[in-house]
Amino acid sequence: MLPDPVFDGEPLRVVIQRADSARVTVDDEVTGEIKKGLVLLVCFEQGDNRELIPKACEKISKLRCFNDEAGKMNLNIQQVQGEILSVSQFTLSWDGSGGHRPSFERSLHPGEARMLWLDFNRTLRAQGINVHEGRFGCEMKVQITNDGPVTFIMNF
Repeated sequence: MLPDPVFDGEPLRVVIQRADSARVTVDDEVTGEIKKGLVLLVCFEQGDNRELIPKACEKISKLRCFNDEAGKMNLNIQQVQGEILSVSQFTLSWDGSGGHRPSFERSLHPGEARMLWLDFNRTLRAQGINVHEGRFGCEMKVQITNDGPVTFIMNF
């Protein structure tokens, strides 16, 4: 018998990809689409709460990952008038340390995760960023034209 999983307080996890374009579809319906901007794959885990959201959104909105005239990453999403495509991604909760079949026991209960994800998106919008969304809890197809490629994994 395997021991109960240990939840060590892993924080909100977000994979951030700089994109030239991206879109998400559910059953052949486009639910969100952006041109230049960021794609956020967002995972809430057990122990996460609303207190993490303002810090995460501020960090993401101020992340200087877009090139300036000199080709240096000095500009944030607002400075380039970019948009965000936010996709809930519970599979990021698996750390890969045990076995070969992913387990998502660390993921926050779907009802709670959905509410936090919606609050996360509202907080980004309140900062003046145009945010498009996938559809929570659905099988989605995500197409990303990664620019760079530039990809970050952030824990809050």
